[in-house]
Amino acid sequence: MSPRKASKTGSRLAREQRDLLLASAKNALHHAYAPYSGFHVGAAVLTEKGETYTGCNVENASYGLTNCAERTAICNAVAAEGACMRLRAVAVWSRPERPCAPCGACRQVILEFGPEAMVFYQDRKGVAETQAQDLLPAGFRL
Repeated sequence: MSPRKASKTGSRLAREQRDLLLASAKNALHHAYAPYSGFHVGAAVLTEKGETYTGCNVENASYGLTNCAERTAICNAVAAEGACMRLRAVAVWSRPERPCAPCGACRQVILEFGPEAMVFYQDRKGVAETQAQDLLPAGFRL
């Protein structure tokens, strides 16, 4: 799969960093708890401190209590680095492999911690690459 360039500023990550982040997301999806949908998702986030944290989706019989992989990874990063944690990049991968952009709730949480963070995810043409603020241009901010 060949990446597409970000719409405005281009990638702030070297190709090797991007590929490692995507590999971490792919590895994380193997831990997903998805007995209801069968849709396993893994995510990896790279913080401004240079640390990588992963997460997977965790479903619940009461679907509203399900947690997405992206938010799980971000919560892990905040738990490790504290309230000042800032995102540099987010990678998302799913199995079965199909287009899998972050949902609206995840876009809002990504925006909270890194409006300029690069987000990598599957689309119909391979790996899409864009800034968080472009995924949610009118995101809520206080």
